[in-house]
Amino acid sequence: MKKALIIGGTGGVSGTIVRLLQAENVQVWTLTRGNRPLPIGVHGLVADRNDEVQFERVISSVNVRFDAVFDCICMNETHAKQDMRILPKVTSRLLVISTDSVYDGRFKQTPQAENVVFIERVGDYAGDKRAMEKVFLRSFTENKGKNLRITIFRPGHIYGPGFLLGCYPEHSRQRDLAEYICSGGELRLVAAGIYLIQPIFVDDLAVTMIDAVENSATENEIFCIGVPEVVENRRYYEILAELLDVKPKITEIRLTGYLDEHPEFSGHLCHRIYTLTKLRQTGVKMPSTLLKDGLKRQLQSLGL
Repeated sequence: MKKALIIGGTGGVSGTIVRLLQAENVQVWTLTRGNRPLPIGVHGLVADRNDEVQFERVISSVNVRFDAVFDCICMNETHAKQDMRILPKVTSRLLVISTDSVYDGRFKQTPQAENVVFIERVGDYAGDKRAMEKVFLRSFTENKGKNLRITIFRPGHIYGPGFLLGCYPEHSRQRDLAEYICSGGELRLVAAGIYLIQPIFVDDLAVTMIDAVENSATENEIFCIGVPEVVENRRYYEILAELLDVKPKITEIRLTGYLDEHPEFSGHLCHRIYTLTKLRQTGVKMPSTLLKDGLKRQLQSLGL
């Protein structure tokens, strides 16, 4: 791979992809709204992807044929249709980040394979991501790679430098979580954090996505992705406290009635572990960073 475009480019995943590609001497273009600085050597394109006319004009103006495009901010059906219409003009290879939130938590298996029961609603993160997936899935059968060869990844909890700490209600993506734990703050976890999770360190996700570019077995497929290590959500907080050299104070929020009051957490209040068999069989580089090692690197990135 010599030339790549990252739609996004300054976020947790997209910024990591940029860094790793530059380390491999790949020429990198990013498309962002221009609100954050870019690493030296990156070709910055500025556009709001929600402005389709601007999005197309800026990408087309570069006059570059990319070996791959990584869409890290494809959030809904409109974005997916935008990709399908515009990107074949500049590439034949697209890699997209979805989410494990597309599964309906009421019917998930343990562990979960790729095809079971999905969220069927609109107007929220999970529903919009599933609508996005459907656009690409139709292209798998209708176009069969004629316009774009697409790979979609469904990570669960992504963590590492560039992300906020916390993986579970009531302490998910909490900006001051490390300081809160160090000060003796009470960690209120639904059902005491008993649900299983399979977190993925951001570098692992980026490495797998990059390795998939030239792996034909990953084309026109959707994959669950995570590290083989499985832990209870509460263990995430216990490890975090150990690394901060404090004793965590964990108390239970009763599960009964909680989901009725907080339907936005339906994707968290279930087991989030996956077989990974389909991805492993492609021969692509698999995630391997253990949770304690990844959290240590995340804390180091925060100066802790």
